[in-house]
Order: sequence, then structure tokens, then C-alpha cells
Amino acid sequence: MPYQTGLAAEARVKRHDTGHGHPEQAARFDAVMNRLDATGLLHDLVKLSARSATNDELALVHTPQYIELVEREVAAGRTELSTGDTTICAGSLEAARAAAGCALSAVDAVFSGRVNNAFCVIRPPGHHASAARGMGFCLFNNIALAARYAQRRYGAERVLIADWDVHHGNGTQDIFYEDGSVFFFSTHQSPWYPGTGDAGETGLGAGAGKTMNCPFPAGAGRREIVGAFRDQLIPATNEFHPDLVLLSAGFDSRVADPLGHFLLTDDDFRDLTEMMSDMAAKHCGNRLVSVLEGGYNLQGLASAAETHARALGGTKQKFE
Repeated sequence: MPYQTGLAAEARVKRHDTGHGHPEQAARFDAVMNRLDATGLLHDLVKLSARSATNDELALVHTPQYIELVEREVAAGRTELSTGDTTICAGSLEAARAAAGCALSAVDAVFSGRVNNAFCVIRPPGHHASAARGMGFCLFNNIALAARYAQRRYGAERVLIADWDVHHGNGTQDIFYEDGSVFFFSTHQSPWYPGTGDAGETGLGAGAGKTMNCPFPAGAGRREIVGAFRDQLIPATNEFHPDLVLLSAGFDSRVADPLGHFLLTDDDFRDLTEMMSDMAAKHCGNRLVSVLEGGYNLQGLASAAETHARALGGTKQKFE
């Protein structure tokens, strides 16, 4: 029987206007949502309530000083955060709060039992943002906030975060690097932005052994990435026994993405999604929340996201 899959999507994320020619554009949200609508899948997904993350919720991960910096610099009309290479505009704070709020609402939905799993169609992405720094295209770390929120509100003792974005989730790794309650797993292109994610980066202190990086060269595809999830993540998850599975679903690891050189196909994303769903079913009552990260070829993003959503729901792809 197909799972009940939730959809957390909030149009306010389009208020983050990155300007003409920027790859992380509002059209990404429209591309995914229009595809879900055109294929009829939008009707089948359980719509989750939208809300904005509060400062107290953002502070589960980010320092008060950084939150204040984002508020101040957006209000001042800056076009880039002073912490790094993150484009901002007047609507960026509202969009980033809405994106984070979607991730938190999805956590609420899976822990309440309203849905088995959920897909968050949100932007700006988050996995490059650390506790005190915006970086890349990211203001707040949506996936990290979901993990901390699940721990604080629902008592989740162990959270698994898997990241298949073509770029290493350096912010997520940094936030949990010395925290043994969160296991972070990443496949990513290397060498590539942001230059982190060496296989030797495995965690420190209480987090020793709870970070697992699988860097691969340009041109890597199914054999390397699906193989890493199968041969390395599954055994590690069986030892870790998570109470919640979180997924940084970056579709810039798909073939023909302009910001990456991996060769994953929609079929590969289906298989990866089914693998993640199986892990969630085995360890934590199907509780899985998937959060959109990258993906900059609009047609490819839409196709992969549809495949991913269908696989979360345990249904077959309509359009091959």
C-alpha cells in the first residue's frame, strides 16, 4: 500500500529574489510544483501547513548574533551577506524563515503520524549555512534545524542526515561534527565547492565516527553514489538506529546540471529514495523528511523531484 506522503511547500520562498541569471532562482520552486501538478501527483500528496520559523527556533542551530546579522543586513538593503557569498534581497529573510518553517512542519507531521514521510519543496537551500555563517546560496540550515527541532520537541535521541547534493554539506557537518546524536553522511563531487568533505573528516569528541564522507570525482554516477549508500550508509545506519531520517535532497547531482558533473539519473534517485525509505521503515516507523537543496537545470530538477516524490509514496513513475 502506498505511504501517506506530505508536501511542505510555501510560495513565500519565491520572495528570495537572487536576480537575473542566478542559478538559485525562484523558478526552481515553480518548476517542481508545476511538474507535481501536471502529473497529478500534487493531488495525491498531503498538504502540510505552512509557517515561518521563529527566532527561538532558528536559535536551535544558529547563534543569536548571526540571526540578528541576517535581519539587520536584509533590512539595510544589502545585496550580499557580509559572512560570505550569499545573495540577499528585501524578501530573503521572509523566504528563509518560510523555508525553515516548512521543514519544521514536516517534522511535526511525521511525528504526529499524519504522514509517513514528507518532501519539503523549499528555497533558499541550507546545507552550507553553519551556526554563525551564511555561505553559498544558504541563509539558514533547514535540515539541521529539522534535526534539532525533532530532538527538542519530540525527544528524538538519534537523527540520521544523508546528503546526496553534488556539493558537500559543510554547514551541516560543522554543526554536528562533535555531536554523537546526529549521524551525517554525504556523497559529493571533489574537488568542488566548498572544498570540504574529505573522507578523513569523521567527527570529533562525542561525534567521532558519526560523520561519513564519500567524495567522488567528476563523472561519478550510479556505481559510486548508489554503491556508497548501499555499502556504507546502510551498515552504518543499522548500527546507529536513528529515530528520524532526514535527507538533503540536492538534485544538482543529476546528469546535465550546470553546477555539477555527476551523472545520476531519475532511476538512480528512485533507487536512492527507496533505500532511504527502507531504512526509515526498519528503524523509525517510516519517519523520513526530505528537504530540497540544490538542482539548477529546471527540467532535470522537475523530473528528478517528481521521481523522488513518487518513490517516497511507494508509487511507480508515470512518465518514464
